[in-house]
Amino acid sequence: MQRISNFLFKKIDNVQLVIFRVCYGLLIAAECYGAIATGWVKRTLIAPKFTFNFIGFEWLQPLPGSGMYIYFTVMGTLGLLITIGYKYRWSALSFAILWTGVYLMQKTSYNNHYYLLMLLAYIMAFLPAAKNHSLDAKLQPDIKKDWMYNWCRWIIILQLFIVYTYASIAKLYGDWLDFSIIELLMSSKKDYVLVGEFLQQPWVHRCIAIFGIAFDLFIVPTLLWKPTRKFAFAAGIFFHLFNSFVFQIGIFPYLSLAFCLFFFEPQTIRKLVLQSKPAVVPTTNALPKHHNFTTMAIGSYLLLQLLLPIRHHFIAGDVLWTEEGHRLSWRMMLRSRAGTIKFRVVNKKTKKTTFINLNDYLTSKQKRKVACYPDFAWQFAQHLKKEFAAKGEDISVYVSSRAKVNRGEYATFIDPKVDLAAVSWQHFSHHDWILPYPQKTKKE
Repeated sequence: MQRISNFLFKKIDNVQLVIFRVCYGLLIAAECYGAIATGWVKRTLIAPKFTFNFIGFEWLQPLPGSGMYIYFTVMGTLGLLITIGYKYRWSALSFAILWTGVYLMQKTSYNNHYYLLMLLAYIMAFLPAAKNHSLDAKLQPDIKKDWMYNWCRWIIILQLFIVYTYASIAKLYGDWLDFSIIELLMSSKKDYVLVGEFLQQPWVHRCIAIFGIAFDLFIVPTLLWKPTRKFAFAAGIFFHLFNSFVFQIGIFPYLSLAFCLFFFEPQTIRKLVLQSKPAVVPTTNALPKHHNFTTMAIGSYLLLQLLLPIRHHFIAGDVLWTEEGHRLSWRMMLRSRAGTIKFRVVNKKTKKTTFINLNDYLTSKQKRKVACYPDFAWQFAQHLKKEFAAKGEDISVYVSSRAKVNRGEYATFIDPKVDLAAVSWQHFSHHDWILPYPQKTKKE
């Protein structure tokens, strides 16, 4: 334990964190302002009549009117305050809370990167990222420091290692190893100027699949090892720019490149970015009073991050089909889902049957999600139950649904005999009304 404490609380140059703060602030400002400019806020949070939030957070709804525009403007402005390091702790924590709100209030546009940004936002809120080259340090010279504790760097590195490693392991399944999911993903890029046809070539699919597994598995170790660091950084530039161009996933390729700051020598960063001499770092080995608490907090957090991605192994069924345990698990770019669904409402007293027109309730994207994601179907059934209850009707909700994953065949997805309005949702166990994928329909 003493060795761990000595390692975690060794004083090191803080230039990596300080420069990363600037990049981080600018990128989240671009993400938030860009979400308004591109219409993402309107499409996802304002236009829908009904919002699919994370189950358990039904009380967390988008603000009415222009409220969400103001919400994202505030978040973007907090990003700028983080960049300049003004009221840093308050700005970073406020952004973390507001981003968590956005993350939990809608999942129609779920993305693993949104989850990563939420985790990073809280980590950054507790890191001393504004101790130098910030407005805070200028206004309060007594807080100015050129050093930080070693754990401030390693919590970022270990978080990245967990993300990339689980992402690599998740790719070791049939549809990735036979390149069919790559072919499917690239088929939607056929109309890209210049590279559209190139992305349809089988040899390109093989290269993407192999490189994807290898990159995720080795990028952190090779960045840590000095002899391979430059080659790993070059591979990272190619990988993330490719993802940015082909998949158009916002700021996250650039945020991933900014993470590389934590792998290069502080004196190199100071020379290239700040054009300053190496920092004078205290060599005292005295542990701070809070070292035991901090060590336990870091250990508990990392343990949780290690356990969450494997929870689907303890839930019956294939996560690729059931989706149970998929989120928060770094299972990225693994599947494409499609389906059809019909909702049938039955009045328990009169036995009157009503078929629901989804166009009256949902956007096109929401309809696609409801058709092939079980939690979306369940939530919509609960919404119908409340709507009809407001009219004084006690109802049951049944669905006829068929779904497929990747290039598999369509199969019945949800048990048509189960009243979805009457069943509860379990976060950590299997729902029997999600029918298993029939063996006979699997792709040979």
